[in-house]
Amino acid sequence: MTLSLVIGAMTPSGAAVADQPPSAAPPAPVVPRPTEWSDLGGSTVLTPRTRILIDPRTRARTALPAGQAELPGPARQSVQQLARQLRGEIARISGLSPRIGSGTSHAVAGDIVLRLGASKDGAPLGAEGYRFDSAGPVRIEAESTHGLFYGSRTLLQLLRATDSAHRTLPRARATDAPAQSVRMVHLDAARKYWQISYLENLIRRMGDQKLNTLFLHLSESEGFRLYSPKFPGLADPEHSYSRADIEHLKAFAARHHVQLMAGLELPGHATVISETFDIGFGAGANPCTAAHTHSHLTPDWIIDMTSKQAIKKSKAIVDEFAGWFDAPLFSIGAEEVPGQLANCPRVKDFLATDPDVTTLGDLLNRYINTLDDVVREHGKRTAVYNGSEHLDAPQQTVRAPVVFLTWEGTGGEPVIPGHDEIAIGPFYVTPNNYHNLYPDEPWMYDTWTPSGSPDMLGSGLPNWADYNFWAADGYFEQHMAGARAILADRAWNATPTPGSIDEFRSLTARIGDPPGLHAEPTGQPTDDGRPSHHWTFDPAPYPSGWTYAGSPGNTLYAEDTAGDLPGTSYIINNPSPVTGEGSVGGAWRFDHDRDGVGFGGLDVSEPWTVSVRVRPTARTPDQILLSSKAGALKLMQHGTGRVGITRYGSADHSFAYTLPLDRWTTLTWVAEPGRTTLYADGERVGTVEASIPLPMRSIGTEKASLRGDLDELLTWDEALKPAQAQAFLGKDVR
Repeated sequence: MTLSLVIGAMTPSGAAVADQPPSAAPPAPVVPRPTEWSDLGGSTVLTPRTRILIDPRTRARTALPAGQAELPGPARQSVQQLARQLRGEIARISGLSPRIGSGTSHAVAGDIVLRLGASKDGAPLGAEGYRFDSAGPVRIEAESTHGLFYGSRTLLQLLRATDSAHRTLPRARATDAPAQSVRMVHLDAARKYWQISYLENLIRRMGDQKLNTLFLHLSESEGFRLYSPKFPGLADPEHSYSRADIEHLKAFAARHHVQLMAGLELPGHATVISETFDIGFGAGANPCTAAHTHSHLTPDWIIDMTSKQAIKKSKAIVDEFAGWFDAPLFSIGAEEVPGQLANCPRVKDFLATDPDVTTLGDLLNRYINTLDDVVREHGKRTAVYNGSEHLDAPQQTVRAPVVFLTWEGTGGEPVIPGHDEIAIGPFYVTPNNYHNLYPDEPWMYDTWTPSGSPDMLGSGLPNWADYNFWAADGYFEQHMAGARAILADRAWNATPTPGSIDEFRSLTARIGDPPGLHAEPTGQPTDDGRPSHHWTFDPAPYPSGWTYAGSPGNTLYAEDTAGDLPGTSYIINNPSPVTGEGSVGGAWRFDHDRDGVGFGGLDVSEPWTVSVRVRPTARTPDQILLSSKAGALKLMQHGTGRVGITRYGSADHSFAYTLPLDRWTTLTWVAEPGRTTLYADGERVGTVEASIPLPMRSIGTEKASLRGDLDELLTWDEALKPAQAQAFLGKDVR
């Protein structure tokens, strides 16, 4: 059986193909690179006569009758659905709107033919492979609509990259199939709630780059993001995903051949579950204490694996949500159980009386296997993060089918014998000033080689939202996009990369985004005189939908009373809340270079205004108020000790003003394109002939913070006039 799509049918006199003598073959302008690519010279042109022709015998089909491999999972988009989708995408790119019909045997030069069926030459293409040939009729053949879809992505990228009209593609031949079965993007969707519009944009981008698994990590100590009436109080409906939301996302993802994989986190990282159902190690008689867990957390961070009630509730949660998702894998987390838990009397007593477990490692492994029973009942394989293998477990071993998400090692070869793995460790995106983890993109592109071992199922780019719980979706996107494109290229095509990483980045920019993305929030400047953000540093509880999981004094909450960008401090070297002593309500005291606050905002182009009350208590070489990877506002500029601004990689600028110690001062920066003016206690200090985008990532950096007290930090997306800048000074701005 065959399927054909035909695009650009021309009369014999039409110029559908421009023949040129072959020369030095240019690389394919496609990400990821096809595994085999031959440039034949010349080009093929789409025209207003473009058609999409479908073999009616395969119209409703998704794959060959023999079925597919377990991974990446079954195709859900039929040939007819793919054809309609492709027509719309071509229309968005080129302005052409091909009609859909049949008659595939009449393809002529310039047409595009998609064929679903067994390979004509007998060489299997697999679940996701395809062949592409644009020498005459542009032919794409595959054994499933996974492959047809990926072949159509190659077509669309070629159209976007080749000319400004997006109607021309090079004449070429390719045989293309992935090196790794799982090509994953991992989102921390528990500490942070992601807008569905962003998730849809991400899915479009993933499909365009042939990434096939979106892993939503949906429970953490700070939040649970799946709402089911079966578990009242576990998830806040306003900041979680309903069954209808997940069904919508699954259907959307299926059109882009992305599997939606869920991850929960048990028994550790589970404060919200433990406290909702009173099943943590800190609950009940003879509780464990702070000495039995990590110092910045409470014992309820871990579900009580010795409790029948806790085991029953754990199984019920997994049973409910494993059935919501369609990927072949379902994660239960299971990492970072603290070793000191073994010293808790409750655990000691249990181990002494249960003949099947001797150690904490036994207890954890049995818990994993118990939940694996539930996952398997849903026809899936269990995935866990690695870490349990480091605990001594003489009696219980994690079952062989369980897949390990390895966040240790280089991802070059499997490191846990007897288990399939997905490598995620080398690619962490954790853009806060405590972890400060960004993928090493040159290493990924030039050095890293994906493993071809049968035990290595694939690779994934993980995002973690620690201390950026309320960050803008676009903040993470700007840090993930480059590494995600490299991972897509390397996990699909494991051969050595050509050219330089700068050339690769230029190519991804040239190809651009796929059609149909939702518009990103722009944060247009305003001129109403109202602040965009206002952090008071007054005591305030976490907002609805987030659970405070820290021990006292850790991960403090910075409320934003004017906008929607709250922040948190980190887990070590936190600022200290103070009241009185001249503060307006409350203030935070910073006394260490690692003290900081994570916001995760996008930088704001000039014009802008910032005002803050500050009482410095010591002088250090570099004191940073607001920062991003691009620039910073300085309370004490490196080299001068004066108030300033910095554009990283370019220049430091200082005003003719040094902050006095041990008294409150209100500083106000007013920036316009090319110039920034500083006010101190309402008096104009001066202007520097330079400006930077307003940095909104964090207070401080990973190496430098301030020394002293901070209060009433405000920003405006406009340049306040002098009278406006002075009007609120000294007043209660709340």
